[in-house]
Amino acid sequence: MWKIEKHKPSGTHFVRIPLIAAVSLVGIVIGLTIMLWSAERGRDTHLQVKQPADFAALLPSIVGLTQASLDPGNQVRVLQNGDGLFPPLLEDIANARESIHIESYIWWKGPICDQIANALARKARQGVEVRLLVDASGGRRLERRLKKMMTDAGAQVRVFHPVRISNLGRLNNRDHRKIVIVDGRIGYIGGFGLAKEWMGHAQDREHWRDTSLRVVGPVVNRLQSAFCENWIEETGEIPAGQRYFPHLGPAGSMQAHVAYTSPTGSVSSVQVLYYLAISAARREILIQNPYMLPASDAIQALSEAVRRGVDVKVMVPATSATDSPIVQHASHHLFGRLLQAGVKIWEYDPTLLHQKVIIVDGIWSCVGSTNFDTRSLQLNDEISMGVLDRSIATQLRAAFANDLRTARQQRYAEWKHRSLWHKLIDQLAYLGSSQL
Repeated sequence: MWKIEKHKPSGTHFVRIPLIAAVSLVGIVIGLTIMLWSAERGRDTHLQVKQPADFAALLPSIVGLTQASLDPGNQVRVLQNGDGLFPPLLEDIANARESIHIESYIWWKGPICDQIANALARKARQGVEVRLLVDASGGRRLERRLKKMMTDAGAQVRVFHPVRISNLGRLNNRDHRKIVIVDGRIGYIGGFGLAKEWMGHAQDREHWRDTSLRVVGPVVNRLQSAFCENWIEETGEIPAGQRYFPHLGPAGSMQAHVAYTSPTGSVSSVQVLYYLAISAARREILIQNPYMLPASDAIQALSEAVRRGVDVKVMVPATSATDSPIVQHASHHLFGRLLQAGVKIWEYDPTLLHQKVIIVDGIWSCVGSTNFDTRSLQLNDEISMGVLDRSIATQLRAAFANDLRTARQQRYAEWKHRSLWHKLIDQLAYLGSSQL
């Protein structure tokens, strides 16, 4: 008689699937790590300027290598702080006849937000085309009531890279630009945000220090192009024609150019702009920037400028005044190399110093949204304007000198002997500098 033997179930089948899943997961992690490593490697390009020359000789290269054009015939006005910026901006919005385009990283809260929202809604009801593009991260405090009021009036309000599954790979790319274009004829650019912190005249810690430009003339077309780039990406709508890009005749005597960038894996136009400007300097470089985390190549370029006799002065906010102490601590980690090289550094204490200004040899100035760190130069969408005009440079140099009165100079000996706790915080903060 045949016997049917019963075999105990083997445990193999109970471990095989989890084992395969685990191996697959490890493979996926390794693959993603290699992909991220490869993408990161694209940012390790070491920049050096071949055949450096003075600013006049390098200017065509600066313009050409940043995919810009040097537009003559512009009128540029320096606007200091909110008291200098918002009155003319609100007046230009009130006088708009055809279109108002605003691209801003920050829209928070405060009276200025209500004023601008009401002004935009009023113009939209009058038939003016209003387009507002706000970054999903920096604009998350935009109040629903204001957004509804503007959209109900006919304004288009859109968010750059909103948080959703289709955007997961792009969430680290933020729209850090701050520009306004009215009727395609008047432009604003700077470091300003739309929030109560930018109101006033930097009178206390709650009101920040910033610098902007109001521009009229042919270069406004470049600002419009920058706005349209991100507007098209988010909406698919292409603003084209004379209504948005009118023929702009001379409005003044100033030459200006615009560098704007979106991450593509290559070296950004704004980064090239910064490096070439530093390399072109022969007498003086003045830098004001809230987030000063230069890469090794930039430190080398600044050091070489000092060696060829350039007076390099840098101003950043004090740790006690910044909105991001971790960034200032990361900056402190780099101070030693800069100070040893002869770069002079001041920390501005009254409030957050937020302007992004570079002045070279008293003839060329750069104002925009771009911080001097990896995030701005490699990860964000940014924009900066260069102006070749001694009067503008003189105004910005005078503002720098005035800010020096309430800033404290850093010395190498003081930096070297900071406390062990301070050094530890600086080191830990610097570890995450690429994302700050």
